[in-house]
Order: sequence, then structure tokens, then C-alpha cells
Amino acid sequence: MSVVSTNQSLLPARPIQRETGNIASDMNGEKVLLNVNKGKYFNLGEIGGVIWELLEQPMSIRSIVDQLLSIYAVERATCEQQLLAFLDQLLDEGLIFMHDEVRD
Repeated sequence: MSVVSTNQSLLPARPIQRETGNIASDMNGEKVLLNVNKGKYFNLGEIGGVIWELLEQPMSIRSIVDQLLSIYAVERATCEQQLLAFLDQLLDEGLIFMHDEVRD
């Protein structure tokens, strides 16, 4: 797998999980979050909402890509690129965190 992120914390085999302190709601098919600690709202969109739901439990980037490919008709490289960009934003906003252990 050629998953490469600009964020050094995002490694393909390290599990990612949602941070606590966020309230999520479905609005017209899109997931909207309120980060209670920062008082900020985020619209994750439809696919972002799917990813958010997957991150309820720790999951590796590889596993997320595999799940998305089973749902959506998209090229693996495109999926990886867009997923990493999305996860980079979530990580920068403190909405997700990386576990220390590595999983396959």
C-alpha cells in the first residue's frame, strides 16, 4: 500500500480513533460535529460521516481504505489520497488521535 501522509503522525498501520468531547448529529445525510472543548462546529459531509462512524473503534488507515472501497466505487489511490487529507484535517483540529501500537 502506498499510503503517504504529510502529517508524520499518520502511519498506515497505527490505529486512529475519535477523540472524546464531540457531539455528532446527522443533518440531511451529512454528519455535523460540535467540539465541546473548542466550541467549534464541523460539517464532515456524507463520506466524512461514514469515516467518523468507522472511527468509533480504533482502526488503521489501511482498514478504513478497505472499508471505503467496499462501499464506494473509487480508485484505491484516490481513496487513500482523499482519506489522508481528511484525516490530516481531523488530526489538526484535535478530533482524532493515533494510538501508539501498530496493527494490521
